[in-house]
Amino acid sequence: MRFVRFGFAVVVCCGALVLTGCPDKPAATTDAGTAETAQAPTMPPPARFSLSYQAPDAGLVEISLAPDEKPLIEATSVLELRSTPGLRNYRVRLFDEAERAMVSDDDVEESESGLVYRINLPQPLKTGFEYTLVVDAQTGSAFTDSLGREVEELRTTFQIAGEKEKPAPPPPPAKKKKRK
Repeated sequence: MRFVRFGFAVVVCCGALVLTGCPDKPAATTDAGTAETAQAPTMPPPARFSLSYQAPDAGLVEISLAPDEKPLIEATSVLELRSTPGLRNYRVRLFDEAERAMVSDDDVEESESGLVYRINLPQPLKTGFEYTLVVDAQTGSAFTDSLGREVEELRTTFQIAGEKEKPAPPPPPAKKKKRK
């Protein structure tokens, strides 16, 4: 009888240990046979440009870069071109109606997030005239963004609001004095 009581006590203790000592079942686990699909790193979007001008009373005003549009803007002496991301091997030029490059004092701020290119003109752009901003390759046939991807050339035309300024008439010729 002693053996039965002892055996019964052992069975009860082992049962209690088994019931209280078992760890909880893990929450949903992935099957070892299936591989989880890793998200590929996303590439930043291609280079984008924005162009603004310094309006006399409104601060920076954005100019549309739509290819079929010729926006009308106020006379200004400051243009600001922005790009995301930064650019390599590029040049920025502003042309007048006769396709002559405009004289300007330019400032550039480059960072990992992009480029800010300011064109500071000595005189405001003339009313009624068209101007073309071109961003293209400095050397070779293509320029790239900071990630090494080729960027398409930007060429946009805009017009200055107002009547076309007429050129100043040339000064009258000086009269020569007759000698006696």
